[in-house]
Amino acid sequence: MNATDNKNFRAGRYLQQSSGYRAFIPAPLPPDPPVDLTGPLRDSLSSADYTLGRLDGAILTLPNPNLFVFMYVRKEAVLSSQIEGAQSSLQNLLAAEAQLFDPDTPKDVHEVANYVRAMNDGLARLAELPISVRLIREIHAELMKGVRGGRLTPGELRTSQNWIGSAGCTLAEAVFVPPPPHEVPEALNNLERFLHDDTSLPTLAQIGLAHAQFETIHPFLDGNGRIGRLLVTFLLVEKGLLTKPVLYLSHYFKRRRTEYYDRLQAVREEGDWEGWLEFFFKGVIEVSREATETAAAILRMREEYRAKIADHLGRAAGNGQKVMDRLFEQPIVTVAAVREWLGLTPAGANQIVARLENIGLLRESTGYARNRRFRFDPYLRLFEEPEETRR
Repeated sequence: MNATDNKNFRAGRYLQQSSGYRAFIPAPLPPDPPVDLTGPLRDSLSSADYTLGRLDGAILTLPNPNLFVFMYVRKEAVLSSQIEGAQSSLQNLLAAEAQLFDPDTPKDVHEVANYVRAMNDGLARLAELPISVRLIREIHAELMKGVRGGRLTPGELRTSQNWIGSAGCTLAEAVFVPPPPHEVPEALNNLERFLHDDTSLPTLAQIGLAHAQFETIHPFLDGNGRIGRLLVTFLLVEKGLLTKPVLYLSHYFKRRRTEYYDRLQAVREEGDWEGWLEFFFKGVIEVSREATETAAAILRMREEYRAKIADHLGRAAGNGQKVMDRLFEQPIVTVAAVREWLGLTPAGANQIVARLENIGLLRESTGYARNRRFRFDPYLRLFEEPEETRR
């Protein structure tokens, strides 16, 4: 076998199965021959490490970093679910979490809410359980509970063959056929060993390789893409590259969905781990910079509206500040919620809401005469996609 053939097969190879189809059997990580982290790829890795460090520092300057995490977890849940075809927006999710449901709310909002729970449960479990096949199965069970695909054995490794391709395609027409089910446990065990064995690979390269390998194994009948993207965040936190889980690559993957899938496929077919890592590192750089800018914008926005409340609300400024502080945790509200927060009469709550609406802190989003709903507009606009801010 010549050197080119050896490189082509270093991610694994297709093998004919007894029933006639060809399935991909992944080679254990790290790749052989090793990943070449010289030249431009080394520069990209260095930039990714630097921007990730800047992001970690920027988050710690916020008055309450956990509120930033709160929104970023939800933004990631929406975008990662949209990659898989979900229609729900960030506003749909936040309204549902505040128990504010519209007749036209997409049904898949429950899938997105499950993603938030899976993320939070996984981060909590990291305190007592390392990233492992066991943890991945637990998170999958939470992700798929009671939603589309929930009948497809949540938390259980698949026992039948799956495949990737256009809607309605057959196994013979698939773009990619992952390993047959009897190969899945060993492939996942190899991945777990790679994550915890000593390696000379830089941590960020190890995480990038692990994400691609997980997507290649495709161990569940549904939810593999979302679990694989959650895995990146869990690894960044577990391995100490981030103190808070605020790097979410789904934004980058969604904007470059075709290249994302093409890069993963090039690993399988050509052994192009370097091309995948270049794409992955560029995503870390781009998303880290965006998140750092968002953190700075939150600080500016918070100070701007603290000043506006003090200047325009007079004796009610104290209550206005209390409402703004609560809005970071619940950015879509009703007058009834504000009344409960402040212990005011209905008329008093309406007055506070109207005055906050006048200074642009709140925006009425329903157009209803009754049961009106308000959004913390300057905050939500920092997280929403351009098409969402027009709603």
